[in-house]
Amino acid sequence: MSAIAAPNVPTRPVLADALPGSRAVADAAAILGGVGLTALLAQVAFTIPPSPVPVTGQTLAVGLVGATLGARRGMASLVLYALLGLLLPIYAEGAHGWSVVWGASGGYIVGFVFAAGAIGWLAARGADRHVAAAFAAFVVGQLLVFAFGLAGLKIAVAESWGWTIHNGFSIFIVGGIIKALIGAAALPSAWRLVGRLDGIQRPRG
Repeated sequence: MSAIAAPNVPTRPVLADALPGSRAVADAAAILGGVGLTALLAQVAFTIPPSPVPVTGQTLAVGLVGATLGARRGMASLVLYALLGLLLPIYAEGAHGWSVVWGASGGYIVGFVFAAGAIGWLAARGADRHVAAAFAAFVVGQLLVFAFGLAGLKIAVAESWGWTIHNGFSIFIVGGIIKALIGAAALPSAWRLVGRLDGIQRPRG
C-alpha cells in the first residue's frame, strides 16, 4: 500500500531574522515594532459614508508585519496590538476599548491576526522575495481580513448582506490593490538592501 506524500516546501528566514543581537531581544523588539507600525498607520484614516468602517493604513501594516516577522511573531504582534487597543487609543482614528472590538470594526481587528499569520507563512516560503508572489500574499492576507471583517460588520449593524459587502468590502478594493502594490515593491527591495548590507559586513574572499 503506497501513499503520496505532500511536497515539503523548505522554510526560509524572514526579514526579522536579519536583526542583530540576542534572538529573544530581537524578537521582542520586532513584535513591539509591529505594534507601533500598525498603531501609526491606523491613524491614516478617513471614512466613506455610509460605511461605519474607516479606510486606514492598518492592512498595509498587517501585511508588512506578517511578512517581515513571519507567522508566529507576526500573529503575536497583532494580538498584542488588539489587546493594547482595549486600553490605549491606538485603533483607527484614536479609538480604543471594547466598544470598538464589539462594533463595526471588530471583525477586521480579529482578521488582522490571521492575515499576519498567513502572510508570514507565505513569506517563510519565499513569497516576500519576488514582486508577483508578494503581491499575491498581500491579496490573500487582505481577503482574510475582509472575511472576518464582513462577518463582524454584519453582526454589528444588522444590515443586508448587499449593504454589508458594499460598505465593508467593495469600497476598499482600490485601496487594497494599492496597499498590495506597495507591499510587493517594498519587500523584495528590503531583501536586496539586506543582501547588500550583508555583503558589506561579510566580504567574500
